[in-house]
Amino acid sequence: MRQRVLEEIVAHGGGPGIVVDATSWFGTAGVADVATGRERRAGEHFRIGSFTKAFTGSVVLLLVAEDVLGLDDTVAKWLPGVVEEHLGGDGELISVRQLLNHTSGLPDVYPGQEPPRPEEPGKRFVYSKVNYNLAGMIVESATGSTLAEEIARRIAEPLGLTGTYLPGEDQGLREPHARHYSKFDEAGQDAELHDVTEADLSWAGAAGGMVSTTSDLRRFLEALLGGRLLAAAQQEEMFTTVSTEGSEWVPNTRYGLGVYSQTLASGVTLWGGGGFIQGSMTYAMGDREGTDLLVCNLNGDWNDFTKTFTALFEATL
Repeated sequence: MRQRVLEEIVAHGGGPGIVVDATSWFGTAGVADVATGRERRAGEHFRIGSFTKAFTGSVVLLLVAEDVLGLDDTVAKWLPGVVEEHLGGDGELISVRQLLNHTSGLPDVYPGQEPPRPEEPGKRFVYSKVNYNLAGMIVESATGSTLAEEIARRIAEPLGLTGTYLPGEDQGLREPHARHYSKFDEAGQDAELHDVTEADLSWAGAAGGMVSTTSDLRRFLEALLGGRLLAAAQQEEMFTTVSTEGSEWVPNTRYGLGVYSQTLASGVTLWGGGGFIQGSMTYAMGDREGTDLLVCNLNGDWNDFTKTFTALFEATL
């Protein structure tokens, strides 16, 4: 049944190819390269989009455990004047915690877009890349190093995540990798299918710029959910959630500090996150204890993101 679900996703135009790495099963369907017909396979690098937030949130919480910074610190403490100058808000009223759980009131902004008017902090959930790009800047201000270095030193290296990194100036993907395909232009408008593997997505940064593999993401999620990455106090903070109801975001979810819970139609609640970025869609979720996990990636960006992966999870877990 699981393999059939994968093949149906590709057959119905969901994407060129899909790869799935679960606790007790691995499967693929479709192609990594539409020009050559090369099939998708294990070990491929791909852009993980917003699942980057789980790594950024973890780094912040590791720094909190060391008393380098605090979740109730204001943004202004670490980035004086930045919110005021660039976003029209008040950094003195926004906490690090509110950045991580998307209750800062700061709106989502795409490159080249004029920032919409911010809302009052602490009132409601508004999913925004801005929150995590600010959190990444705070990490760099607090540590004196880059976020990429902190992710490598605190997470990737200790967990043996050899294919996981936040690209710097070189935005190319390490080999092996699937080609990434899009049906949208840079402004998000419909376009003919085109290859975006080499696109410069550095703007996504701490909110969505990372690259990984299915096996690395499964190992990371297993450590995160299983309590082997964060201390107990920070683990509790990460999994303390706020409602996303009314935000027109992913249905049946609650958001923590970089991860979220999602309740399926079957009543099962999963934890982890998803990532949608030009040319790539990723989901990495599992049970709360980290014993039953599933990571999957599509190398295309035109699918019904939530519907596809929900069907896959319900068939597999």
